[in-house]
Amino acid sequence: MFKTRFTETFGVRHPIMQGGMQWVGRAEMAAAVANAGGLATLSALTQPTPQALADEIARCRELTDQPFGVNLTLLPTQKPIPYAEYRAAIIEGGIRVVETAGNNPGEHIAEFRQHGIKVIHKCTAVRHALKAEQLGVDAVSIDGFECAGHPGEDDIPGLVLLPAAANRLSVPIIASGGFADGRGLVAALALGADAINMGTRFLSTRECPIHPQVKAAIRAADERSTDVIMRSLRNSARVARNAISQEVLAIEARGSATYADIATLVSGLRGRTVYEQGDTDLGIWSAGMVQGLIDDEPTCEELLRGIVEQAQGLIRKRLEGLLSD
Repeated sequence: MFKTRFTETFGVRHPIMQGGMQWVGRAEMAAAVANAGGLATLSALTQPTPQALADEIARCRELTDQPFGVNLTLLPTQKPIPYAEYRAAIIEGGIRVVETAGNNPGEHIAEFRQHGIKVIHKCTAVRHALKAEQLGVDAVSIDGFECAGHPGEDDIPGLVLLPAAANRLSVPIIASGGFADGRGLVAALALGADAINMGTRFLSTRECPIHPQVKAAIRAADERSTDVIMRSLRNSARVARNAISQEVLAIEARGSATYADIATLVSGLRGRTVYEQGDTDLGIWSAGMVQGLIDDEPTCEELLRGIVEQAQGLIRKRLEGLLSD
């Protein structure tokens, strides 16, 4: 067992968090991680309405008696999202931990804190993490350039970003991007983090509610099998390399591409179809470089136990053994 500021702050057994995971962070996924001793999150915007989120929170409670949270991603969208209603569903559902991501979470942090809810904010830069700390978050999740989804525009990998954040922050830090095993956990702790956050690694677990062919594709991929799209629009996203991501990059390479030029290709609904039907070329779907380290499909219990045991073994057998008098 590891005892860190993360485990103490959020009341979980292991310093391991399951990311928000759009279209994936459902009750069966979150409950499995929670039961295994990690901090699990439901994805609020995976649910089509605030009432659907309330129902999913209730469903998750039927599957676990352990703590779990909700990810609320704040998006710049053409169609307004009823964030106040989603927030109310989270509060009324008795959730004690929320992870925010995306746009400035100030108003949401203030409201959640009034109801005794702890807030984690996901950041891709130290300057953003410092702002989140000023707004009163209880922890920050720091995404390095290796991560799936949106790595920001600075291209700073975790090896530099994590200690840079640890040098300046006082709240607990969750390391995100590139983590899959005990080696990553030990490295993150050494760099100043208090826990690791994983998304891609959880895609290839027994309880993950996606098509088996997508899980198989992750296991077959290597660390080079991702693309960073939408860089020309300053909305970079790391996704699994497929026919659609290559088409998006070709459009961007022509110059002067607008979002309208690629909107139908990067539609989130197409990404959901990938997870449901198993055809990995149907749309854009998130995957990190870490897929090159994934070659099995354990249960969440087996995964978390294996990570912790491997990390303990590395510290006791390898790292201590390197010390000399």
